[in-house]
Amino acid sequence: MTAHPPDPADAPLTGQERAVLALERRSWPGPGAKERAVREELGISPVRYYQLLNALLDDRRALEEDPVTVNRLRRVREARRDRR
Repeated sequence: MTAHPPDPADAPLTGQERAVLALERRSWPGPGAKERAVREELGISPVRYYQLLNALLDDRRALEEDPVTVNRLRRVREARRDRR
């Protein structure tokens, strides 16, 4: 019997992926606060943050980890697409 390599989709979310979801659960006092937190707390650019976040919205592991946040953000994303 041949061993199969582990499927990355079965791996748990990384610390960075969990941190992205945690940041999305928070509320923000004003413009720029979230982007500042992304740079300071995660050490990445806001553009990279939103790339990661968008990928997480399509990841079943993220949905299992935080269904409330992921479903809310999916609805927001879909509403934006519908407006285009």
